[in-house]
Amino acid sequence: MDRKNLEKLLNSVKEGKMEIEEASEILKSLPFEDLGFAKIDHHRELRSGFPEVIYCPGKTPAHTAQIFEKLADKSNRVLATRATKEHFLAVREKVENVSYNELGQLIVYREEVEITGHGKIAVISAGTADLPVAEEAAETAALMGNEVVRLYDVGVAGVHRLINNLSVLEDATVLIVVAGMEGALPSVVGGMVYKPMVAVPTSVGYGANLNGISALLAMLTSCASGITVVNIDNGFGAGFAASMINHVGRN
Repeated sequence: MDRKNLEKLLNSVKEGKMEIEEASEILKSLPFEDLGFAKIDHHRELRSGFPEVIYCPGKTPAHTAQIFEKLADKSNRVLATRATKEHFLAVREKVENVSYNELGQLIVYREEVEITGHGKIAVISAGTADLPVAEEAAETAALMGNEVVRLYDVGVAGVHRLINNLSVLEDATVLIVVAGMEGALPSVVGGMVYKPMVAVPTSVGYGANLNGISALLAMLTSCASGITVVNIDNGFGAGFAASMINHVGRN
């Protein structure tokens, strides 16, 4: 339950449209709901502005569906990351109007998500092999109330593609830059525009890429100033961080 719905609940009690006992039953499960195998944090959205996110690896489709259903009962938006098609099919049995981003491996439930961010978040990927991580970032940022634009396959091996889209970078308020291999793209972008940037190393690359460690170290040691780096393949973390930057000054 978000702040808006909590206010509606309290107003319903004040106006006599709902009995105190009924409201108490609803509020009882808000701090957390114990399903035995999981304790769902329903107060997460009240504290941090976004509901608890379901990380699917290690969870059965049935458990994922139960958690998703409980979250959807109390919030107008729910996100499950690293979800398989089996996870999605199980969730769809319990919750209507869910969608599956197969590329980003995300299950998304949204009613109406108001755009509340100050400006646009641009998600930029070096190559098409980085798109699963880029899509995880883009979908997360969009669900958190941001206008998101995508600029894909503009890596440094063909830097003219990036230069040709400089207006996209300049028009954005926050940048998410996703790259594998040597992870050079954030340094190039950081030298072209003055914008807050969240860099995401991916595990894409040949042997010496070391499953993303080379890209991670390259981004951490970048000569471009002001780059924030998240963990390898952590598109969700990048989308969340970019959204927080884009909402600074707003409640």
